[in-house]
Amino acid sequence: MSTKNESTLVNRVAASGLITIDLTDYLPQTDVAVFDLKDYLFRELILREKDFRTAVAEHDWSAYQDKTLLVYCSSDAIIPMWAYMLVATQAAPHVQDIFQGDEQAYAHHYLYQQLEKIDWSQYQDKRIVIKGCGDRPVPPGAYLEMTRRLVPVAKSVMYGEPCSTVPIYKQKK
Repeated sequence: MSTKNESTLVNRVAASGLITIDLTDYLPQTDVAVFDLKDYLFRELILREKDFRTAVAEHDWSAYQDKTLLVYCSSDAIIPMWAYMLVATQAAPHVQDIFQGDEQAYAHHYLYQQLEKIDWSQYQDKRIVIKGCGDRPVPPGAYLEMTRRLVPVAKSVMYGEPCSTVPIYKQKK
């Protein structure tokens, strides 16, 4: 039985009107595979055209089925542009997507593509928290870009969790 002296629990975070944006929601959801050109170079330094063409033609591309293939060279070798093109011709029938760069560059590129699709007017005069912790790493540039896009429309932008935020921006009245 309740009495008048009992206080009602109020979830102040839920009642605050804060909108939380989790940048991990904008990270790639497909499996990623890596194709390092270094492994196909003579002494990991020189690309021999005939050997490279043979290796690319004989490679088992089905191992990348429905994945995003990241193609790059982790050594300081000079790679001719046509080498990337040869890889693409063989990989394209198998992969979902192909990208020239490592995982960090791909995550950055993918996030920017996803941010381009957002209707930023939905955040007009809203209080926004950009979530700071997650189980997947988010490139720092994504926080930069998200903030850049929110500042012209949002009432305020904060970083962290709704229960513990760091103020970043507050609209001047």
